[in-house]
Amino acid sequence: MNLRSLLPKSFLVLVAAGAFAQAPAQAPAPIRGFPAEEWRAQHEREEKAKALPQADRLRIYMEHMAAKPHTAGSPASKQVAEYLAAQLREWGLETRIENYEALLPYPTSRSLEMTAPVRFKASLKEPPLAEDKDTSDSGQIPTYNAYSGSGDVTAPLVYVNYGVPEDYEYLKKLGISVRGKIVIVRYGKSWRGTKPKLAEENGAAACLIYSDPRDDGFFQNDVYPKGPARPSQGVQRGSVVDMPIYAGDPLSPGWASEPGSKRIARSEAKSLLKIPVMPLSWADARPLLEQLTGPVAPEAWRGALPFTYHIGPGPAVAHLKLDFDNSTKPLYDVIATIPGSAYKDQWILYGNHHDAWVNGASDPGSGAAALLETARVLSELRKQGWQPKRTIILALWDGEEFGLIGSTEWVEKHQEELDRKGAVYLNSDSNGRGPLGVAGSHSLETFLREVLRDVNDPESAKSLLETLAPRRDAQKGRRQEFRLQALGAGSDYVAFLHHQGVATLNLGFGGGEQAGIYHSIYDTVEWYNKFSDSSRAYGRALAQVMTTSILRLADAPVLPFEFGGLARTLGRYVDEIRTASPRPQLLEVTEVQMQVERLLAAAKTYDDELQSLLRRSPALAPEKLVKANEAIARTERALLLPDGLPGREWYRHQIYAPGLYTGYTAKTLPGIREAVEADRMEDANREARRVAQALRALVAQVEESARLLKSAGE
Repeated sequence: MNLRSLLPKSFLVLVAAGAFAQAPAQAPAPIRGFPAEEWRAQHEREEKAKALPQADRLRIYMEHMAAKPHTAGSPASKQVAEYLAAQLREWGLETRIENYEALLPYPTSRSLEMTAPVRFKASLKEPPLAEDKDTSDSGQIPTYNAYSGSGDVTAPLVYVNYGVPEDYEYLKKLGISVRGKIVIVRYGKSWRGTKPKLAEENGAAACLIYSDPRDDGFFQNDVYPKGPARPSQGVQRGSVVDMPIYAGDPLSPGWASEPGSKRIARSEAKSLLKIPVMPLSWADARPLLEQLTGPVAPEAWRGALPFTYHIGPGPAVAHLKLDFDNSTKPLYDVIATIPGSAYKDQWILYGNHHDAWVNGASDPGSGAAALLETARVLSELRKQGWQPKRTIILALWDGEEFGLIGSTEWVEKHQEELDRKGAVYLNSDSNGRGPLGVAGSHSLETFLREVLRDVNDPESAKSLLETLAPRRDAQKGRRQEFRLQALGAGSDYVAFLHHQGVATLNLGFGGGEQAGIYHSIYDTVEWYNKFSDSSRAYGRALAQVMTTSILRLADAPVLPFEFGGLARTLGRYVDEIRTASPRPQLLEVTEVQMQVERLLAAAKTYDDELQSLLRRSPALAPEKLVKANEAIARTERALLLPDGLPGREWYRHQIYAPGLYTGYTAKTLPGIREAVEADRMEDANREARRVAQALRALVAQVEESARLLKSAGE
């Protein structure tokens, strides 16, 4: 599901990194959470591990997974899960497949035609290409939007640009209503599920979403098979479930959807739309758009098709008919476990999904292959005598494309144990040639900076940290500070971070090329070999980053969290909101700012105790650090409130959430920020008090962690 280049959740973070004081060449670089006497041995183990990933194996994994279409709920998806489980077992990893069931609608009837002023029938089909045999594979699911409403609608068309809130405000200024109309909207600027949500809220009878070549096609590059861009009849499938309300099975919000478990009625599911929604290629959208009259669209609304864009309504009238098999279907999560020794009841988790809309070579095969190779590397280290101190769980999730279902149902099933044991969750999705994207919990920012310092870019001799820091501040003469981006939604980290409060990182390489075949029949091995990571150098690099991260997280005597950077980031968020507020004099955030200052002080005390502890010689026995590590892991949990965010209690994290009307893109301090953006100052101040409450709990948890570190050393 996660497409950083096409969708507005700006997953890529090409920010500059902070100046790092390099240790003398002969001395090992510091590693947070480890005493100095362990740095050299840890680096040596990591260097051995980084040499193990093999490009040929990554290629083989992808070829197996993407050999045929394997949409979630299909027999082919089960076959992929069984292949993955067999690989993991072959390497000696304890592996199981966990079964779930969920509402996974497949289309049973689809038709779209223009009835006036001329007649036109949309093909609603992606043609196979002679140059790519997999584009003609059997078992391809038709082009559709999962969780669309069923319906039979005939109505005039209105073009609404990207269908974001400001577009509807513009229409209102023109006196144009979409009530009872079929809106036609282009992909981009917001998540696809937000577009029909806003259309429904504005009274539209149906929604058509098409890929305009200005954003996703010939305007950007040569189209496939000549180039990587989307061809004229390429269609972006995808879910339109209202994921910012809750993730997972729409019929089991908050509990696991297993065979025989309870489910609410479809009419009660708050995350489901009522209006019909259909994705289109630009070839099918063009005749509809050409027949619109009314006002000429402003320049920012114009795509790359060769006609004048008009808004309507009409005279183009469309007839849309959709129906679905709204049944539950099986899901197969593949879970492998490497037991820990000293801290076996702390979990380091790493996940990537395995289901695809069609063949899914890029999404998700590229990322799933890197996870498999990471698993093999860890198994090789075990054969050489290494055993992690913390338990490692490797997961390949099913049902991600429909709404993060396999991962969410797993979290909801295991939430009590995860609450006790979950330390860090690492996530990846599609991976390809291009810069590294980094986002996650800011308590892990220092940890990740050190990992990127110690892993090289696949196409240069520079470290990944250096490649993220090519620019210097000309005035200050130093590099800007390395920063993680906040996480919104769009991949399997959502339930771990936003619902369960497990500190999280989402990592992956990639660039704009993936946009052209995203969620289409053209996401094949042939396309990937021609236009993405053909050498699998970036797949190797992702495996190196993940292996290094897991080794450090699993073996650090003290979990490598850091809280000063988190406090400074929170301070920036508060400043951003004050600056953006239409009435800053009415915004009461003094208590939030006070708690940020308290967190800075607690972070300083924590770091002092950590350094004092790690300087001890000989090092402490692991059993003396168990309670401290448990307290550190729970710091992210302190940022949850049990009643969640306004109108969406499933999202409990008070610092990060997907925006209600952005979908993928994160809203930071979301309760405050979204109220301020709507100029609801009383609501904003109420939410500020709730954020202060969460921060007080975080400060107390950091202070308790510091106290336990001190006690361990006494």
